[in-house]
Amino acid sequence: MSDAVLKQLFEVVKARKQSSADESYVASLHDKGLNKILEKVGEESVETILAARDADQSGDNSKVVYETADLWFHSLVMLSHLDIEVDDVLDELESRFGLSGLEEKANR
Repeated sequence: MSDAVLKQLFEVVKARKQSSADESYVASLHDKGLNKILEKVGEESVETILAARDADQSGDNSKVVYETADLWFHSLVMLSHLDIEVDDVLDELESRFGLSGLEEKANR
């Protein structure tokens, strides 16, 4: 798999940003503003963390996958609200290849 799915989803999110808040969940989040979007990102982060903790105990990763998808989705809504392109994030991740995590942290 490539980054195509992520980019395709981001294009859908950006298009729905312009929709009616009555017809689109994404548009309703944008209509409520950045704080509501950030609240959703935070909520999904916590749910992902809890699912990961449960998966560590149970060995069942299905909820981690589900919650991570929600987290990524709401993160894309946040990026679109701030007019940040998904390619900007992908480029940042790509720039970190070849660096150890310790080097990357030291370069900040």
